Amino acid sequence: MPETANRPNMVITVLCGTLTSLVVIGFARLAYGIILPSMRTDLGFSYQQAGILSTTTALCYVCFVLAGGLAAARWGAKASILFGMLTVAAGFVGLAFAADFWVVLTLMGLLGFGTAFAFAPMVALLATWFPDKRGLVIGFMTSGVGLSALVTGMLVPYLFTLFGDQGWRVSWGVFAGVALFVAVMIGLFVRNPPRAKSNSTSGLPSDEKWRIYRHPRVLIVACTYGIIGLGYIIQAVFMISFMVESGHSEAIAGRFMAMTGLLSIAAGPIWGWVSDFWGRGNALGACFFLVITAMSLPLIDQTLPWFFFHFLVMGVSINGLFAMIQTSATDQVAPRYIPIAFSFATLFFAVGQFLGPAIAGWLIETTGGFTAAFGFTFLVLSVGFGLTLLIRRFPDEWAVKEPQAQ
Repeated sequence: MPETANRPNMVITVLCGTLTSLVVIGFARLAYGIILPSMRTDLGFSYQQAGILSTTTALCYVCFVLAGGLAAARWGAKASILFGMLTVAAGFVGLAFAADFWVVLTLMGLLGFGTAFAFAPMVALLATWFPDKRGLVIGFMTSGVGLSALVTGMLVPYLFTLFGDQGWRVSWGVFAGVALFVAVMIGLFVRNPPRAKSNSTSGLPSDEKWRIYRHPRVLIVACTYGIIGLGYIIQAVFMISFMVESGHSEAIAGRFMAMTGLLSIAAGPIWGWVSDFWGRGNALGACFFLVITAMSLPLIDQTLPWFFFHFLVMGVSINGLFAMIQTSATDQVAPRYIPIAFSFATLFFAVGQFLGPAIAGWLIETTGGFTAAFGFTFLVLSVGFGLTLLIRRFPDEWAVKEPQAQ
């Protein structure tokens, strides 16, 4: 572990992590839904083409997330994060000027590619530098996702008001400026942990990688993360539609979603801090139970109070769930293996997010309603809760140690 005296300033390093999450998850992945209507109309894209663009971003993220972890292990997390951030910035710049579908498709893929090299290595870097406050610092990083929902929800409509039909191009341009600013901050203030530096010129042997990939504890955490990704994306994509189809207005649904975003900004660091003191497995199980409870509420009744409490409970729990499962992935291995272990777990999360909308969409189309889709989500999350009970029983020592320590 790095010596406490040699650590960088925690506040500025964690701020860089939060801003990284804001850019590569919030702007590069989630803001597309807000920009899409104006962008699609101006470029004359069909809804099918618009869906392909979003799928391309997710697919590139899935395909390269392991490569991002391997790059961080070989050349250092900072180099990987900077490469990913600059790649995402280049994608934003291109989208601000692009008009041809195939060019836009390539650029959307570039966003997913860059995110794969930035997000997981930044989580690994924070976890390695601050092992005693690992839950707290990763919790603050996850708050960048909630912050992005607030920022994009206010900024993008304002830019549309100022620039009309070209507001979507200006939005991508603003995102590019923020990404470049964050890249400068990372270059100035982020440092690789000493172990990352010592391993930066040589890759890990294949047998060491497979020790990580095959270990039951790593696989349990990865599967749990995948289940969380699948359940979360179904809720994020379809719950508003479920509420509207149940007879409630889009305006009220939007306010409920905004409430969730605001609450989630604080939820990540608070749950992360709780897990540092109460125990990762204990806090993870309690938070997972709250998420399952929230998911069950609209299944019980579709009146407004039940939807309100769904979004309220999700707001106080979902980012905490992300923070703690991400932290659990870093807890299982020695520091030099954290980038690889976390990227491996993130691969499962990305696959879950990739499959979730397709499965839920098929269930909605087949049954003619949302109940089956969210019933499926509830059942899958219940399996995830069962896996957290196994995580709760994990011993404190690393599952995969340094070779010389075995």
